[in-house]
Amino acid sequence: MKLRSPLGVARGLGSAKSGVQHWWLQRVTAIALVPLALWFVVAVIRVAGMDYAGASAWVAAPLNATLLVALLVALFWHAQLGLQVVLEDYIHAHGPRVFAQIIIRLGLPLAALAAVLAVLRIASGNQ
Repeated sequence: MKLRSPLGVARGLGSAKSGVQHWWLQRVTAIALVPLALWFVVAVIRVAGMDYAGASAWVAAPLNATLLVALLVALFWHAQLGLQVVLEDYIHAHGPRVFAQIIIRLGLPLAALAAVLAVLRIASGNQ
């Protein structure tokens, strides 16, 4: 007994085979964000009393720069995945949903690139 209507079969409605990958990516980025966020909170507390030169030197340390870039990439990727789900679930009109998805798919990677470049610029000593 099939549960799909003939119209659903004709339209090709059903699994696009991408839901599981999206779900896993969202979970993996969330798991990666836990230790990175904890490290970041501790780092902010340690850097809070430093002057600009000290904070720049702290960012320039290879481990700190690497962890900051990893945090930024995981954070923006997780945000993009989460916002995509929110749009799909709560914006029902096709036009506004597509427009918002375009903005998110272009805007968040650009913001992530700008943030990563800022960290790399500070780390390289070119303030």
